[in-house]
This record gives sequence, C-alpha cells and structure tokens, in this order.
Amino acid sequence: MKPFTLDRPESAADAVRAVAADPTAVYLAGGTNLVDHLKLGVAAPDRIVDVKTLTSAEIREHDGELVIGAGVRNSDLAADSRVRERYPVLAEALLSGASAQLRNMATTGGNPLQRTRCSYFQDVTTPCNKRSPGAGCSALGGATRYHAILGASEHCVATHPSDMAVALLALDARVHVLGPAGDRVVPFADLHRLPGDRPDRDTVLGHGDLITEITLPAASWARRSRYRKVRDRASYAFALVSVAAGVSLVDGVLDDVRVALGGVAHQPWRAYRAEEVLRGQRPSVELFRAAADAELADARPLDGVDGGNAFKIPLTRRTLAAVLRDLTADPTAEEPGR
Repeated sequence: MKPFTLDRPESAADAVRAVAADPTAVYLAGGTNLVDHLKLGVAAPDRIVDVKTLTSAEIREHDGELVIGAGVRNSDLAADSRVRERYPVLAEALLSGASAQLRNMATTGGNPLQRTRCSYFQDVTTPCNKRSPGAGCSALGGATRYHAILGASEHCVATHPSDMAVALLALDARVHVLGPAGDRVVPFADLHRLPGDRPDRDTVLGHGDLITEITLPAASWARRSRYRKVRDRASYAFALVSVAAGVSLVDGVLDDVRVALGGVAHQPWRAYRAEEVLRGQRPSVELFRAAADAELADARPLDGVDGGNAFKIPLTRRTLAAVLRDLTADPTAEEPGR
C-alpha cells in the first residue's frame, strides 16, 4: 500500500476544500470499498480526507419526505421503521447487500459510489479502461458472467455493484451535493453514467463533490415495493440480476409503476420502457412478459471464456415478472378508486 496523508477536517466545507485542492485526494467514510482498493493498488491517493463524522447520521422528516444523512449506516437505514413501512424496497435492497459487518460500516453517501467489482478492474496486472483510460478492456473475450447486457460500450462492459442504488433509482431519490461551487441537488437518475468512451467516470460528480444527504419523495407506490436479487450464493455475493419495483393499483389497474434493474449495466438501470408498457394496464402474465421484452429489446449478451452472460436476458425477464406478480397478487392492498 502506498503511503498517504490522512486529514481529519472540522467541517464538510473544509473537507471539500481539502479534496478540491489536491487532484489525488479522496474521501473516506465507511471505507468498505476504498480500503479494498488501497490494498489492491487500484487506488493510490496521496491524501485521504476522513468525512465519517462530518455529514449527518440522522434520518429526518421534511415536508412528508424522508431525508437521510450521508453518514447514516446501511444497517441503521434498513432497520428504520419509516423505511421499512414506507420504502420496503430500500430496506430489502440494503439487507441483501454485503454482510452484517459491512452494513454496520457502509454509509448512505458512500454506498451508491462504490466502484465495479469486475475482476479485471481489481487486478492491476491487466489492462482496464476504467482504471487506466486507453489501456483496453480485458473483459472482452474474457470472463463475462457478471458483466453488462445493457448500455455497454467497446471500452467497458462492467456492471455497477450496489443494491442500494437500484432501490434509490426506483424511488426517484434526490442526491444533495456539496462541492467547490456550493450546494446542488442531483436527481438520482442522473447521478451515474454509462461508460461510453470514458468508463473511468462512474458518476457526474466532480472532484471534491461530497454527498451530504439523500431525499426520498413521498409516493404511494413506494409503500408497495419489492427488491429481488438473484446471485450465485445466498449471501455476500453481488447480483447477477436484481429488480427493484414499486406499484400503485387503482381499481385493478396499474395506476403508477417504477422499475429499476441491477447487475445488467454500468449504472443502475431505470426500466423506462417497461414502465411505459405497464402503466395504465391490468396486471397479467402476458403484460409482465411484454414489459420485460420491451426493456430488453436492446440487450446485447457477451461471449466469454466462462460461457458468457446470455443467460441474463431470460433471467432478467423471469425476475422482473416474479416481482411484478408478487406486487400485484393481493387485491386488498389496492388504493381506493378515484
């Protein structure tokens, strides 16, 4: 591990100034991703700025919405009664991620910013455009079981690893950011990037930008929401495919719906095409299949030495249908007609 300077500033504003002034500096919160990268040599900053105690660790109400401080631990967020009751998809996503020990460390601000677990990205002896732009993508023609079927490019086929981020995307969350130019709010749907020709840039955040809070809007469909994760083993494994969805039913019709996918793209993937097919329709197996087919129309599986990832297309289709079936199976949970 390369030696570095550890700073502990007194405020979030001081932390932002410290990182903005040093092109090699990075933030440290829970450290569940960064520390791994320091050990592997993937990250080699000259300066680490500790922000563990500089952002709020509280969950509060504001105008009917839930505001989550960036310092809130994943385990505390998953256990919060308001989250479990009003945003069950988020609680389920958090509890499906990592292990209890890691959830006790990982933070709300850091979790969505974790980097891909692509084995080539984590192996500094192999070429990787995400780690070193222009080096090439070792995954192409290599082991691709965990890689993208949507939104990939010739420069990168890696997937985003966060379960929490998939749920936040489905919930239309908003991200509050403190940066060198001041405060701003970024819709969660705009936070992450597809790889294009710059796979080294995971998000739209600039150097020195610090997430301070995440807001969850009040929405009836959020109460009726689920997260399902398909993985190789029952725990401590990243998603092959995951689905976060929320629906509201009025008189047996899907009045509103939100769907997001994980394990299929460089970013948490909002299934806008599927939502369009579903909205205003009566639930049925045929409808769920049509929604999945619409979303997966542009899916491009990869060949690989491990058999490739073509299996993700039917797996995504079945998983999405299963979640929607679960969410629409109980008519007693419908909202009253309007």
